[in-house]
Amino acid sequence: MSANPVIFWFRDDLRLADNPGLAAAHATGKPVLLLYVLDDASKEVRRLGGASRWWLDKSLRALAERIAAKGGRLILRRGAAEVVLAKLVREAGADAVYWNRRYGPARSIDERIKKALIADGAEANSFNGSLLAEPFALKTGSGGDYKVFTPFWKALLTNLVIPSASPEPRALQAFGNVKSEQIDDWKLHPSKPDWSSGLIKEWTPGEMGARKRLKDFLKGSIEGYAIGRDLPDQDQTSRLSPHLRFGEISPHQVWRAATHAQESGEAPARDIQKFLSEVAWRDFSYHLLYHDLKMGHLSWRRQFEDVDWRAGSKSELEAWQRGKTGYPIVDAGMRQLWATGFMHNRVRMIVASFFTKDLLVHWRKGEQWFWDTLVDADEANNANGWQWTAGTGADAAPYFRVFNPVLQGEKFDPNGAYVSEWVPELAKLPAKWIHAPWDAPEKTLAEAKVTLGETYPKPIIDHDFARKRALAAYKSPSQETSA
Repeated sequence: MSANPVIFWFRDDLRLADNPGLAAAHATGKPVLLLYVLDDASKEVRRLGGASRWWLDKSLRALAERIAAKGGRLILRRGAAEVVLAKLVREAGADAVYWNRRYGPARSIDERIKKALIADGAEANSFNGSLLAEPFALKTGSGGDYKVFTPFWKALLTNLVIPSASPEPRALQAFGNVKSEQIDDWKLHPSKPDWSSGLIKEWTPGEMGARKRLKDFLKGSIEGYAIGRDLPDQDQTSRLSPHLRFGEISPHQVWRAATHAQESGEAPARDIQKFLSEVAWRDFSYHLLYHDLKMGHLSWRRQFEDVDWRAGSKSELEAWQRGKTGYPIVDAGMRQLWATGFMHNRVRMIVASFFTKDLLVHWRKGEQWFWDTLVDADEANNANGWQWTAGTGADAAPYFRVFNPVLQGEKFDPNGAYVSEWVPELAKLPAKWIHAPWDAPEKTLAEAKVTLGETYPKPIIDHDFARKRALAAYKSPSQETSA
């Protein structure tokens, strides 16, 4: 313990396996001080929403247990990362800091920290621990940045080299008497009220939970994924998104496991390739954010900031948030989100289209709600997903594409199973009427014990009217040319 220690700074990489920054720090042979900083003070770091804070609480506890089992200790500090890290380097006498890179606005913090460390005679070493390929590593033939997913995906497949897994440290050691804050004092778990019971039933945060989820997915629901991933009543999505968001598993680990399942014949190639393209979409989102740091709050196609967006009335916004719009597939999605911290991807597009096109409210307000309620809220994916649906982003559907919530429900939830689960007051309606209960005969409604406007709300807006209003608001010569 006489040697000066090095610091490994955990961020969105809460795992011990295949963690290149941690492996490099451990390989020095010096004592490694393991640090996590809850940075709510830096302007470049977006404060986590409620559901993400719940997940972080559980993930940090799981990580601390794994570290302790290997003889080490996780140090927790709260504050602006620049201040916290500088103080800890002096306190511990550390001569190097290791971390895995960030690609959004927070990377400016890392750049300042690196400069300060070098100026003080310490090393700063960073690695890729969260993406398949870094944003600056993939360029178009003309040397530009990719703005459309399909050519990005093709380039990724052509150039991608999956590295060998970084070794997990066999043993760790607690360094000296460095003080740590207590996670209970951070109050990441909700209270007064505690709304997390549904999340607890749904999820197992932590590295081991991530590994199990990947294994179970590749052994089971991957078969038929290419089609089944669009059906919200089917359990055919991986649900790895929150584990990837917090770095409890790396995309390289996912890629290795998935390709092995394909090569060994354990899973169909069609399904594996579709799944891997969805993993690559996450990379694409970070590619966009890296090259446009304002993507999280400004339309990627800036001209759409000039759309005559509505503020949205309080009653409209609350109806959307609470799943009481009168459109069953929309309401089912919003209720699933509130109960579990998650929403099926197809339904995310439907509810986002309803918000931005039917209600004509800026995508930013919907993104903020998702940021607070999703356990997988991710600064790149969240913004890119909303902008794709709103028609304001890169590789976006044309702005004039407006999802019809009734037709979407009938197509992707044909038996009404998803709606029945999350909107139980409609569960006794025949599938023929469950996505448009206002069209059902009075006798059918009575038999199903449905009274529109009482047991289930009437639609808060007419879709045909809203569609025409949205097209008129979006349309302008500049937008027609570029959308």
